[in-house]
Amino acid sequence: MKERVVSGMRPTGRLHIGHFHGVLENWIRIQDQMECFFFVADWHSLTTEYADTAAIRDNIREMVLDWVAFGLDPEKTVVFRQSLVPHHAELNLILSMITPVSWLERNPTFKEMLDNIQQRDLSTFGFLGYPVLMAADIILYKATRVPVGQDQLPHLEITREIARRFNHLYGQVFPEPAALLTETPKLLGLDGRKMSKSYNNSIYLSDTAEETEKKIKSMMTDPARMRRSDAGDPEVCVAFNLHRIYVPQEQQDEIVPACRNASIGCVECKKILAKYLNERLAPFRAKRVELTQKSDFVDNLLHNGSKRASVISDAVMAEARAALKL
Repeated sequence: MKERVVSGMRPTGRLHIGHFHGVLENWIRIQDQMECFFFVADWHSLTTEYADTAAIRDNIREMVLDWVAFGLDPEKTVVFRQSLVPHHAELNLILSMITPVSWLERNPTFKEMLDNIQQRDLSTFGFLGYPVLMAADIILYKATRVPVGQDQLPHLEITREIARRFNHLYGQVFPEPAALLTETPKLLGLDGRKMSKSYNNSIYLSDTAEETEKKIKSMMTDPARMRRSDAGDPEVCVAFNLHRIYVPQEQQDEIVPACRNASIGCVECKKILAKYLNERLAPFRAKRVELTQKSDFVDNLLHNGSKRASVISDAVMAEARAALKL
């Protein structure tokens, strides 16, 4: 039996290269090794975006196009939409009855977002209880592994505690999912901060070659290198952060000393980066354009995937109801 993996992504629209290297690349790798369920977490969007839902439907389409164009295979994995599988809501309701409020209030993300997000009212039942919905998403499919970074381990521990409490009260139904630790490289954006849509500093997977080149041309480099004749330091260069990923190692080995002795300038260095980044993304971008021509592609994919997910979730919910004696 393969280990079963469940993971979701909130639909925020087009993905940037930070999303690819942080999450999607790992999903694509493990889809050949494990039984994978990957879902669009549209109900999770409502925990913070409940006041303006107009963009969610389009965001779902753009995100799923990126998933499939860049290598997620619906034949190998179950790709579905959370809200099309009502068992997520049913199990979320049941788990909310047994989850102590103190577990939710100590969630580090809850505290952090309350402190940092001032433009939205997050003092809602849904936002406080989102770890319960997350637990339902995972244990509904009896996942044994959940891909997370080191900083997300406290979130997964809440899921494990909720599963443990259900089993203690009603009998053994749900496995306690273990972490599938993944390294998440921190990609710097055009301005040197973490690449993020909210900072408007991202290179998108679906950008054209021309858009990518223009963005890289504006990218920060070594802030101390003011003139072409100044020696640079690749270790603090923002653009070189991407060189490490996209430029072949032998060429990096040439660029580093050339930068340090000012025999190569930032403009030339950025042209090299743009060339290799565009070459790497070109076949996937072409595939995405092809998929975009099929107007019903994403809807059909998610409908079919949700039917497959429902077969599993229906059987698991039958077990949970029997354990509850409902």
